[in-house]
Amino acid sequence: MFNTDSLTENQWKTAHAIAQTLVLEDADVNELRKAISYLRNYVSPNQSGRKFFDYLKTLTKNGRSIGHSNKTSRYYETIETTSTEYLKAYEDDAIVMLQILGWAARLMQYYKNSGPIGEISPPVIESARQAEIAEAVASQEFKIGQVLDAIVTRIKGNEVTCQIMLTTQKLSPKEPKKASSLSEGQNVQVEIVALKEDGKIKKVKLAD
Repeated sequence: MFNTDSLTENQWKTAHAIAQTLVLEDADVNELRKAISYLRNYVSPNQSGRKFFDYLKTLTKNGRSIGHSNKTSRYYETIETTSTEYLKAYEDDAIVMLQILGWAARLMQYYKNSGPIGEISPPVIESARQAEIAEAVASQEFKIGQVLDAIVTRIKGNEVTCQIMLTTQKLSPKEPKKASSLSEGQNVQVEIVALKEDGKIKKVKLAD
């Protein structure tokens, strides 16, 4: 059911981070599987994942009365906290949430048997928009000479700081001939002049 090819790099890192966190917190993978079953059976693919987060909150709130032991209440709380932290960016895509959690459950078994877990390096995603941007950038192959939309965020002397729309990356080319005719907040186009070894944008200039 779950295919690694269907996950982006950020989503794959999220699955690992959830699994590592839950193992470190000694959470029960069976309780996570029950939460996954709820997401699969009661949240439709085109429905917001907020319903899933509400379900987790309810479990945590009523954990002492519905749990089989005091540990169960702690399991609920850990799963809710971890899921909210790492999956909030995907709350509008229940299918992606299901895929990530499905792999997280499998990875928990791996991390439980693989020895000490080092420092967790979760993806830095703060919003659904940032998730979209991260996925777009990951699949984008930039080329020298490519022209991209940008916005001027700062002008200092002949240095013009431009934020590229697609990546939100900010670069500051020197534009002695054009700086005086520009203003902050102005939409412009930039041309890629150089790329880093990993294919990311290194240097741009204002397009003619």
